[in-house]
Amino acid sequence: MVLFRRFLGDVLRDARMQRGLTLREVSAGARVSLGYISEIERGQKEASSELLASLCAALDMPLSDVLREVSHLVAVEEAAAALTRIPVAARARQVVNSAA
Repeated sequence: MVLFRRFLGDVLRDARMQRGLTLREVSAGARVSLGYISEIERGQKEASSELLASLCAALDMPLSDVLREVSHLVAVEEAAAALTRIPVAARARQVVNSAA
């Protein structure tokens, strides 16, 4: 199962680190507790739209960029999952065809 919050956390953490910001700096800029941001980055907590907007502002990153990156990661994960299901489906067809 694809967890949106896990990918969102990865994207936010990567953005923070690329900007050389600490959790404390983002916490102050977003006016969100450091612990809560840490939980979001680790995919343990969901971010409301308001909280996400505050984090994006603190990271000086458009929300659309964050969502685009998360969407891309979700698409890649879904494609990988689909590829792993194809052999199983093909094997099932072989079993059905050989039994007929």
